[in-house]
Amino acid sequence: MTHSSRRANRRKFFAMVALAAAVGIAQAIRAHPAITAAAALLAATLTVTWAANRSSRRWRAWRSRATVPTGIIAYHLATHSEFEHMLAALCRRDGCRNVTVVGGAGDLAADVLATLPGRTWWQVWIRPRRILIQAKHYRATNKVGSKDVQCVNGTYRDVHGCDLAAIVTTSTYTRAARELADRVGIRLHAESDLEAWAAGGPPPWR
Repeated sequence: MTHSSRRANRRKFFAMVALAAAVGIAQAIRAHPAITAAAALLAATLTVTWAANRSSRRWRAWRSRATVPTGIIAYHLATHSEFEHMLAALCRRDGCRNVTVVGGAGDLAADVLATLPGRTWWQVWIRPRRILIQAKHYRATNKVGSKDVQCVNGTYRDVHGCDLAAIVTTSTYTRAARELADRVGIRLHAESDLEAWAAGGPPPWR
């Protein structure tokens, strides 16, 4: 049998399968119209929800891309308040929802709070995940220590109701801070990580 004959036979086979499936669906609709209608409505709702969420993420990313600096020097030159808003803009660019800047006196170790982009409809609507970001706008000689990690670890779950927590800095971290963060699951983004994130690299929640 030639290659073209085999392809023709495969096309015939799949056509017969498609025809059989169509007949089966038609019979199911006649036998159980209410159940079939409910299933179709559910499928349509999930499809529209997924498409709307995907479109919204693309729109937010497009809208904010032009306003988010991609070079690390801009983050060093910013004030602390500007730095917080720049991190919030990065979160929006990468698909986060409900992004809020809460930094200031009495912020309880939270500078940015955001709902993470969901990969499934369950994560988007039923169980969305929240992240807390603590911003540390430091000079290169001023490293983030373990005390900052302790503060974030003590508030991000019980006080702010978040699932993940990260510290993002224009500096680096002490060895004690990294060791503690590894034990308690706090994400640490140093200057090099921030530079990569701003340029389109992985965000703190990945």
